Amino acid sequence: MTEAAQDRTVARAPSAATGAGRRKPPRWWPLPVGIVAGALAGGVYGAVSTPEYTATSYVIAVPTEKSDPMSALGFAQAYSRVATQVAVLSDAQVAAGVPVKTLQSQVRAETSPDAPMVAISASAEEPAQAMEMANAVARALTVNAGHTKDDTHVELLRFTRAVKPTDPSSPSAALTTLVGACAGGLLGGLALLVRPRREAGPAAATVPAPATAAGLRGGA
Repeated sequence: MTEAAQDRTVARAPSAATGAGRRKPPRWWPLPVGIVAGALAGGVYGAVSTPEYTATSYVIAVPTEKSDPMSALGFAQAYSRVATQVAVLSDAQVAAGVPVKTLQSQVRAETSPDAPMVAISASAEEPAQAMEMANAVARALTVNAGHTKDDTHVELLRFTRAVKPTDPSSPSAALTTLVGACAGGLLGGLALLVRPRREAGPAAATVPAPATAAGLRGGA
């Protein structure tokens, strides 16, 4: 009878090994997978994307004898909104060498609340083109402002010309890889939060073989 109990114990061993081979991955597997996938996607994007260069030209609003500095500050903010309008960009497209639609999408104007200065920035794949676009828009803006200086009592002057940029303004491959890894880790963490918890199955009750064998011998 002892040999029969041992045979039953040995028969259960392959079943346990089979269950260990089918073990499910840990619950936190989306986190490392998301980090690796995000890093790969960000690295590939940074490697294949075309670098972009940005050049900036500055113009300044100067009050005339009939105006005051606060008026110049207000008109500088107004001119920053006018700089990207078709009326100004249509005058700049010839000198910039690009159509108005390109200037609308690649040129932006910003101003400071403390200084009557307008920064006109242009972005392009070529450094020389970015410089020409920024200077052309700044020149067109000053010309348009000059037509109304007798009424506004504010004159718009070129403060600094845009120069050819030497370094790209677009993010590098290392930065896009880091951003992709962070985004992938965030998505993996969210997947862990929304994923339903794994329920533990009922434990199988087993009877030790030596105890069964001892009971059979006592009954005999």
